[in-house]
Amino acid sequence: MCSNCGFPSTLAHWTEAGASNATDRLRSRFRRSASLRVALSSYGLSAHDDGATSGIALSDKTGRIEIVDNLKDLWVAAERLCGRPVDPLDPRFTRIAES
Repeated sequence: MCSNCGFPSTLAHWTEAGASNATDRLRSRFRRSASLRVALSSYGLSAHDDGATSGIALSDKTGRIEIVDNLKDLWVAAERLCGRPVDPLDPRFTRIAES
């Protein structure tokens, strides 16, 4: 925990490069998590980032959970959990990113 701001001191993800402070970094993590939840729902998966721990919790409908450190690992874990290929460049994902 950062003693100055009260937010967890975690390594920033490259997508948070524009975040000027801890609040912006958390806001970015929450937006990314919300986008992942929407995109992965069609695969029967859910992603959650609580902002307090490092990594993203990826779960399926049966309750299996994997904690991943980054987006690269998330796609690998998503394929493992749902048992089929998950393409992060699928048009469903790019439409979400544009909104």
